[in-house]
Amino acid sequence: MLSLRAAGLAAVAVAAMLAGSGPAAATAPVRRPAKVPARAAHPQDGNGELAGAALIKPAGLPGSASGSEAAVAATMTARQLAGQRVIYSYSGLTPPASLLALIRHGEAAGVVFFGGNYKDRSQFTAAVKALEQANGSASNPARGYPLLLMTDQEGGEVRRLPGAPELSEKQIGDITPLSAAEKAARQAGAGAAASLLGYGLNVDLAPVLDVYRQAGDFDDQYRRSYSMNPDVVSALSASFISAMQAGQVAATAKHFPGLGAATASQDTDVGPVTISLSAKSLQDVDEFPYQAAITRGVKLVMVSWAVYPHLGSMLPAGLSSAIIQGQLRGRLGFTGVTVTDSIGAGALNRYGSIQNRALLAARAGMDLVLSAAESFSSGIDSMDGLENGYRDGTLAAAGFRAVVAQILALRASLPA
Repeated sequence: MLSLRAAGLAAVAVAAMLAGSGPAAATAPVRRPAKVPARAAHPQDGNGELAGAALIKPAGLPGSASGSEAAVAATMTARQLAGQRVIYSYSGLTPPASLLALIRHGEAAGVVFFGGNYKDRSQFTAAVKALEQANGSASNPARGYPLLLMTDQEGGEVRRLPGAPELSEKQIGDITPLSAAEKAARQAGAGAAASLLGYGLNVDLAPVLDVYRQAGDFDDQYRRSYSMNPDVVSALSASFISAMQAGQVAATAKHFPGLGAATASQDTDVGPVTISLSAKSLQDVDEFPYQAAITRGVKLVMVSWAVYPHLGSMLPAGLSSAIIQGQLRGRLGFTGVTVTDSIGAGALNRYGSIQNRALLAARAGMDLVLSAAESFSSGIDSMDGLENGYRDGTLAAAGFRAVVAQILALRASLPA
């Protein structure tokens, strides 16, 4: 899910760049992050000190679960609970009958779409309608909650579907003055929301909050980063998020804690990536834009598969409680829904089967598992791993149900 090398990315023409040149405020000094408030406790499926944490969240925060969501989760079987934490994908133009059956039985949180799923608007909206109809089945305990229907609609080259936003993040970041760039970012967020709602989708796996370091590096080669300046990335991504979510599409800030230092050849889709920046650099620069995103109420955060040894872990970030619970939730106070990058990524090859990877991600504190292989079976494998962890007690039952309730609350916040 991180690069254009992934199969199925639909490349569409990039519109002409708005007036202006040169990176906005490129030489502005980096602000030191302000102290962030202590977070509310988050449900954790337990591998150590955070196991069994209660779901205690102030009303109105992103993903806050109510008693009704908890009651729905309490009625679910182990298989349904596991499926409610998986985002599925499929190949071709028509959802497979097996996916529709799984949705009817309450064993899916949602679906992610790729360019290969799209032929034209009529075909695509018919596919979305079939998924929605399956979700309304009387046998689905979550039928009152819309599916999470998502894609990568970042802008520029990274658009799975035709439509806005046409400008890339880099093009927006190059606009001067910064106030004009912020306006363009708001237009991009609003345009993305309108585009996706027009197709029946309600989640965008965007924007990218990475602060790139060198011209032509991993993010910059596809113009996926706003700037080398964390202040600029912070301001523009927050503008995009606010406009998108005002347009009733949930935004996803990615790739926490940051892939801005990855070189052009470092791609977690393909293999392991280590980001050897100091904790201070990561916190002051790479994590900095997430403060504004969280303040603006971003509903999801995607965690990267890179390794960050100076953040206290030699595990990929999405398998590390030190990063998910310690940095994202503890230090920055994020209370929304976390989502993995593609569970089939090459960076995770050493961690065994899809089942095992999904289990490890959930233990570390990931809420949703993204099966982005464009293969229905990969989602089934993820569900199997989560169900096995729930049944054998590796994933604490109370925490597991609390996570599902939080995901249902996210779904309840989105248009049907």
